[in-house]
Amino acid sequence: MTLGQLCKWYLELPEVEAKDSYDRDEDFVANLKRLLGEDTKIKDITSGKIESYQTQRLAEASSAHPGQTIRPCTVNKEVSCLKWIFNRAIRHGKLEHNPANGVKRLPENNVRMRVLTQKEFDLFMEKCDKGLYHLRPVIAMGYYMGMRRSEILYLTWQEVDLEKGFIRLSAERTKTDSARAIPIHPKVKVILEKLPRGLHTDRVFLRYGKPFNEMKNSFQSACEEAGIKDFCFHDLRHCALNNLRLAKNDFFQIMAVSGHKTMAVFKRYNLVTEEELAKIKWPEEGGIAGTVDTNMDTDEKK
Repeated sequence: MTLGQLCKWYLELPEVEAKDSYDRDEDFVANLKRLLGEDTKIKDITSGKIESYQTQRLAEASSAHPGQTIRPCTVNKEVSCLKWIFNRAIRHGKLEHNPANGVKRLPENNVRMRVLTQKEFDLFMEKCDKGLYHLRPVIAMGYYMGMRRSEILYLTWQEVDLEKGFIRLSAERTKTDSARAIPIHPKVKVILEKLPRGLHTDRVFLRYGKPFNEMKNSFQSACEEAGIKDFCFHDLRHCALNNLRLAKNDFFQIMAVSGHKTMAVFKRYNLVTEEELAKIKWPEEGGIAGTVDTNMDTDEKK
């Protein structure tokens, strides 16, 4: 069996076609076939060849970030997809072992520190009003509510409760496989109330009356029109969670909204700016922080 044949079989599996991230899997597969070779036999794919693939991809230019090369996190996702394809083939009796098992993940330094100022966001929305109307409500939901791209694009009216002010996602619809209730931001509620309903679909966001699963080109166009650089859709999630923190919401409430299960991951989404640090309150001289309890024994003082 060749890599091309295996990938075709994988993409035609019903459970794979049903994935919200199916389009992304297609992109991953296209790159895998291009560099590993569509006609390469599975038995000839080794961990060494996959490591060479990692090196090649890291040297390629990024279309999402002009002037930069492909990031390690992207390559890791592609190799993870390849591992998943092999594992699925093993379950179906098509393979006996996974050639990618010995391949290590590339170290990632993907902590994003990019959030929009209010002026940038207003300008971004203004550009969306000029020919990119389908993008405007999607951007608003990402900026105000911090939902993931697939959670927004595949949102259905059945998941929207305007009366009680919540969006309810089932476990199958979230990255963490945990159901989540997200309170609707007042500005987003106004937008949702004005959106037209589709005739033959329950999907919320439509373009020319039809659902759309991709918006990379229109998003990049809006960024260019607004003069916003080094910004991707996922950064809207950073904006939302950072703004919720600045509004002094409880961290556990914010994590319930975002779907983060650990504080370590949640912290990566919060940027403490120099403006915030400039407002830090120093303790009074001679206060508690500068006082040593003379009753403590030597070890406690240490």
